[in-house]
Amino acid sequence: PAPRAFPGQPAQIGHGPRDRPRVALTFHGQGDPALARTLLTTAERHGARVTVLAVGTWLDAHPEMARRILDGGHDLGNHTQRHLSVNDMPEAEARAEITGCADRLKRLTGSIGTWFRPSRAVTASPLVARLARAAGYPHVLSYDVDSLDYTSPGAAAVTRTVLAGVRPGSVVSLHFGYPGTATALPALLDELDRRGLHAVTTT
Repeated sequence: PAPRAFPGQPAQIGHGPRDRPRVALTFHGQGDPALARTLLTTAERHGARVTVLAVGTWLDAHPEMARRILDGGHDLGNHTQRHLSVNDMPEAEARAEITGCADRLKRLTGSIGTWFRPSRAVTASPLVARLARAAGYPHVLSYDVDSLDYTSPGAAAVTRTVLAGVRPGSVVSLHFGYPGTATALPALLDELDRRGLHAVTTT
């Protein structure tokens, strides 16, 4: 799907409606594609759908993953071309990071993706947010729950961290490429179900 504007929502969206029993599990898309496929299959078996913000170089190396994500009913978006600190870049370099990944998404799927999320940052700088809008992304997708899975704390810690912070409308930051995340996901989805929270895409 293409980007869409959400009237009344800020330029940088950190969570969804708090009055609906839904949460969004969002994955930074890079790393071992076998782990990515495991995570996607686990979500699908639980009736859950996720949002993947893919890194352009990852799509270059594993172009088949773009279609795998979309065919599973998940959202696919832009997480910059090289996953560097985009907020710290000069304008031309930051623009190239955004448009480079957008171009790859367009070539692989026919769309630039549903969202942009800045690399190595929770929120985009004003410059990066402006460049993202110019590239066709009305909103930057942030998050309000950080799983800290990229620190490799183990599956139990990932599950505890997410469940301690999650509530209706939460957008959770997770990562492909970490075995602990793949191990944690079944228990995490089971507990979300027990709490009456359904994992959906961000659109």
